[in-house]
Amino acid sequence: MSVKPAASPLSAPLDLCERVPSYVRAISPYQPGKPITELAREFGLDEKSIVKLASNENPMGPSPRARAAIEVALPELARYPDQFELIRALAAKLGVAPDGIVLGNGSNDVLEMVAAAFLAPGRSSVFSEHAFAVYALATQARGAAGLVVPARDYGHDLEAMLAAIRADTAVVFAANPNNPTGTLLPAGALARFLEAVPKSVLVVLDEAYNEYLSREVKPATVAWLALHPNLVITRTFSKAYGLAGLRVGYALCHPAVAALLNRVRQPFNVNNLALVAAIAALDDEAFVAKSHDLNRRGMKQLCDAFARLGLTWIPSYGNFVAVQIPRKGGDLQAAVVYQALLRQGVIVRPIAGYNMPDHLRVTVGLPEENARLVAALERALA
Repeated sequence: MSVKPAASPLSAPLDLCERVPSYVRAISPYQPGKPITELAREFGLDEKSIVKLASNENPMGPSPRARAAIEVALPELARYPDQFELIRALAAKLGVAPDGIVLGNGSNDVLEMVAAAFLAPGRSSVFSEHAFAVYALATQARGAAGLVVPARDYGHDLEAMLAAIRADTAVVFAANPNNPTGTLLPAGALARFLEAVPKSVLVVLDEAYNEYLSREVKPATVAWLALHPNLVITRTFSKAYGLAGLRVGYALCHPAVAALLNRVRQPFNVNNLALVAAIAALDDEAFVAKSHDLNRRGMKQLCDAFARLGLTWIPSYGNFVAVQIPRKGGDLQAAVVYQALLRQGVIVRPIAGYNMPDHLRVTVGLPEENARLVAALERALA
């Protein structure tokens, strides 16, 4: 009697993985900006000497009020979180109904909820070329088709996006300002677009960088919620509020849409420290104003330096700017310059994955950080 050899212990997991839907196995994972600790290990650098301008973080750090709120909340970490107070604070601040607010573990989490609730095999989403990578990732993870619309001047072509909507389209994603290009959709054009989109299609307006907009160009999108039940606005505390490490964002939408998002939302998806910090940060208008002013001055500092170096850039309404690195003899140089900056302890963001191989995205930092980037960039270009 022959005995079959035992299967390799490695074969079972591989067989299991092969049974995962092909659209999941085909996903290329999101690549974040290089962490400071990783660069320090890679080049043997002192972490304190490294300048990170890669992930659009607030260089001022968190609001002092948020820090104080975290200290007070530490003894309660054994308790599960309650979202009620932050939802109530947002409702009062923005003048919306509490049942139209959904909290997320960062606004990325809310984008994933939208995809989980509204996308599936046989459905599609529409988004722009050069738009935030999570739109494509969240769509693909649900087996839906992502319809990518060519950009116009690195920004959203709303007419083309409207024309791209098919019978199976369930969601349109639009970022305003857009990441990584920093482009802004005018309020009038965006309002006309919302009027034209079929009411059966959800429009997700990603406003992660809304607090960096000046009053003159900021669309009054919250008021549009009453006119468009198919509108979802997503925002975050990761940028101007300086709470990227705590991961807290939110969606504003019709209560019926919110109810669906809450069905796919993970319980306790925002932790206690994030909740109390966000409540405190929301009330710290002076800190947000200071962040806005620092960003305005820092953007001018960077763009003036780019002009002096003979570089071109995409005018940005966020807290970052995409600068173009000239080719040499037809050869791409952005990746070369990126590596040269890393060796000098300066981290920026290559965006070839956004079909922008000639650009590097630079976060606006503190004045001394911006100066360090400019000096390192001048050496790298030389």
